[in-house]
Amino acid sequence: MSKVAIQGIKGSYHHQVAMDFFGKKIEIAEFMSFDELVNSIINNNCEMGVIAIENSIAGSIIPNYALIDNANLKITGEHYININHQLMAFPGSKIKDLDVVASHPMALLQCKEFFRKHSNITLVEDKDTAEVAYRIQRDKINNMGAIASLEASKIYGLEILSENIQTIKNNETRFVIISKNPLKNDSKSDKASLKFMLSHKTGTLAAILEILKDCNLNLTKIQSLPIVEIPWKYSFFVDTTFHSLENLNKALGLIDQKSESLKVLGIYQNKIK
Repeated sequence: MSKVAIQGIKGSYHHQVAMDFFGKKIEIAEFMSFDELVNSIINNNCEMGVIAIENSIAGSIIPNYALIDNANLKITGEHYININHQLMAFPGSKIKDLDVVASHPMALLQCKEFFRKHSNITLVEDKDTAEVAYRIQRDKINNMGAIASLEASKIYGLEILSENIQTIKNNETRFVIISKNPLKNDSKSDKASLKFMLSHKTGTLAAILEILKDCNLNLTKIQSLPIVEIPWKYSFFVDTTFHSLENLNKALGLIDQKSESLKVLGIYQNKIK
């Protein structure tokens, strides 16, 4: 059985994705930071990891692109979930009893409007949504609330005080599955994640996009990232879907010729149709 690294603890959204993607019998390794998660794969303590890469509201989680790239890890799959935040507290607590609500900074941001009506509550940033829920249960804290998943409330025996408190109800996050090794040939694979670096010459990016078009590849994501060692120069991370592996390979050959460097981060199955 493979050991899968997640950011956070049981009841976190990363845990939910791991269960959805691999099944409930998978062995989980919990880490409080993405750096620790990635290092566990590099050091062969875990075979795979689940890592959030972008949110439909907040956009790309840029540091995670750099983590995957710098560690030379491969993307072997993806999974999307709706993020439904629940306000929970120790059983018997009421919203009026709460002095503090703690959660991951992203969760707090996504629930900002809800707390405008509760100005007496102090919002505190923490490392993980589920870990806050666990701490409330462990220490029997009556005046503190957590923003976490429905599953976290069940695991840690907390009472939900208000359901689905995120400001925008259709709030989806994309997670990718990462590993040291690429996915073995899979006839269902129809999506590729690429990284390339271009010169400063006019039209270089347009030329790459033309290649994708001519090879019948559909661009689904493009993200630029500064190259730290070279000021004002950027790498581009691209996701593209394809119907034919032959078309993808043709495009990769042409992009390799037109770019200063090309790296295939992964070829896997597209989960949005």
